[in-house]
Amino acid sequence: MNRDDLNRRSLLLSAAAALVASPLLSACDKAGPPVPKLSFNAVDITGAEYARKLSLKDVDGRQRDLAEFKGKVVFVFFGFTQCPDVCPTTMAELAEVRRRLGADGDRVQGVFISIDPARDTPQVLKAYLQAMDPSFVGLTGSNDQIEAAAREFKVFYQKVPTSEGNYTMDHTAGAYVFDPEGHVRLFVRYGMGVDKVTADLRQLLGKTA
Repeated sequence: MNRDDLNRRSLLLSAAAALVASPLLSACDKAGPPVPKLSFNAVDITGAEYARKLSLKDVDGRQRDLAEFKGKVVFVFFGFTQCPDVCPTTMAELAEVRRRLGADGDRVQGVFISIDPARDTPQVLKAYLQAMDPSFVGLTGSNDQIEAAAREFKVFYQKVPTSEGNYTMDHTAGAYVFDPEGHVRLFVRYGMGVDKVTADLRQLLGKTA
């Protein structure tokens, strides 16, 4: 066999090897199936540059912050115990969400931050939340501390005098939800309903329906 024949044979063998290897290389190069993007009923605020920290005292005087709830889905709501509708409805619905999640409900932490520390004493706040769900954590502090927390969460609230010489509180009616890694993920509008909130929290817990 002369040199030209050897060269041709070498080229043919190389081409054949390339054809055999090509499907293998393609298979190796292919990424796994794409991770499906979660689709929520609430407003997806993943990556928000706010609602990143929280440190207030609970009803027993302990300083609490978001980091201690890592591993759970955390539902944070700013309200007041004398609220006639939005606050009790929101917290009662969260209690129902926890019930519907069964054992996974233990991985959902409700946090209620009082915007009315003058009337929401630790004793009042504790009794209010115990009636909703004993697992809920109530947080309070000085006016300055609560204002700072509200700014961090972009929550609006203000005192509104009533005709009886008393007052009520206007406030943001939504809640913030954090994933088990401690990242803020959702803004839940008031009135979204138990079914939709349950579906969203189930996703954050890594569960399917």
